[in-house]
Amino acid sequence: MPSPGRILTTHVGSLPRDEMVCDVIREREDGTLPSEELFDAVIAEAVEAMVEKQKAIGIDIVSDGEFSKISYANYIKDRLSGFSGHSRMIASADLEDFPEYSQSLRARRTSALKVVRPECTGPIHVKNDKPLKDDIRRFRAAVEKHVPLGAFMNAASPGVIAIFQPNRFYPSHHAYLEALAAAMRHEYRAIVDAGFELQIDCPDLGMGRHTIFKDQTEASFLRHAEEQIDVLNAALVGIPADRLRMHVCWGNYEGPHHHDIALARILPIVLKAKPAKLLIESANPRHAHEWRVFEQVKLPDDKILVPGVIDSTNNYIEHPELVADRIETFAKLVGRERVMAGTDCGFSTFAGDGLVDPRICFAKLASLVEGAAIASRRLWRH
Repeated sequence: MPSPGRILTTHVGSLPRDEMVCDVIREREDGTLPSEELFDAVIAEAVEAMVEKQKAIGIDIVSDGEFSKISYANYIKDRLSGFSGHSRMIASADLEDFPEYSQSLRARRTSALKVVRPECTGPIHVKNDKPLKDDIRRFRAAVEKHVPLGAFMNAASPGVIAIFQPNRFYPSHHAYLEALAAAMRHEYRAIVDAGFELQIDCPDLGMGRHTIFKDQTEASFLRHAEEQIDVLNAALVGIPADRLRMHVCWGNYEGPHHHDIALARILPIVLKAKPAKLLIESANPRHAHEWRVFEQVKLPDDKILVPGVIDSTNNYIEHPELVADRIETFAKLVGRERVMAGTDCGFSTFAGDGLVDPRICFAKLASLVEGAAIASRRLWRH
């Protein structure tokens, strides 16, 4: 829970990976990595430096930057059985309306490493938990050295795994989700048992509408969203809600987003999820107005809202006064003790993704911290 007296700061998870980190990830993916010891040494050093940098900037609840992963959802192919081949790229309804821009966007993102999107072609089970144990070990060492206020690790939700790795094996989408949830339960539990907060990444609850469910009715999508929440909650049984945070977004890309489902339509379903902290996009031009939803929908007493007050897809450095205004808007609706300051999404959804310049990314995070300090002074003035 946020500490009394000020607004705490965090972000969504992924942070810019340097060239050396991208090189060892690429070599591992290509099968040309000289040794696992090299990979471990490079990632460990990068994680330690990034935890130190986050703390120096003033971020309260830090992450490992997701440095060992090629992306936030596709990494599971190395940890779970049942995946093979390569599926087609997901087609977003908004980008289909603007094919020329879609093509230019792909060209602009050539810095990102090539991501293999396998399909589910067999039974899902945990096949290798060493990458998870290595992530935990490296992050724990960095946290113990630099002692931030708090620390979290990301893990993919069953629903978002199903978006990026389509089902070709299980008899139904529900059966596929249940198998994924059963397998991911091990990762969820291990992160919390290691002493970190667990962030479940759930773009499936927003982005899923205009991607894999774009040809269905809104009512059908909402039924799927309910199903995905039920399956996720089942996977989180036994984990305290206050050790959990959940990120919901509509896709971390600079696109039209005019087919994004409204927050008002999904929020009642999202609020049924177990995690106590809810991180949502709130800064970008398509969703910045949706703070008004909380005038109509009451935030449950056991929830903490972590709105994005920094956009993760552009190179503007938000003014700290704007950041403070955004924080105050939410605080006046749900209470100052129940708001933290966050970002819309991660800054490196895919390894090597260069939407935001790394130096600008950290300048944006510094503005987030400064804005939270301004908002804190105002909110606790009386």
